[in-house]
Amino acid sequence: MKTEVVHENNRFIKTVDGLDCELEYLIPEEGFINFFHTYVPEQLRGQGLAMEIIKEGLDFAVNNKYTIIPSCSAVRLFIQRHPKYQEYL
Repeated sequence: MKTEVVHENNRFIKTVDGLDCELEYLIPEEGFINFFHTYVPEQLRGQGLAMEIIKEGLDFAVNNKYTIIPSCSAVRLFIQRHPKYQEYL
């Protein structure tokens, strides 16, 4: 069963088999969003779930005109692989 990514409490969450995959962020000041933590439970890794929630988070940032601060290494790697997000750094 395909589940949606939910956005709540400064997190993007996708629940798979009862386990939460998440991307956390902070708004350190107006106009900026800092993605600082991505987590996927070990048994769910390798399925592209982190990339899915990161894309959702970055699209949210772009749509809301935030400058992106990619403190999380997974977010930095995603942006390197998807150059369209680099202009929002």
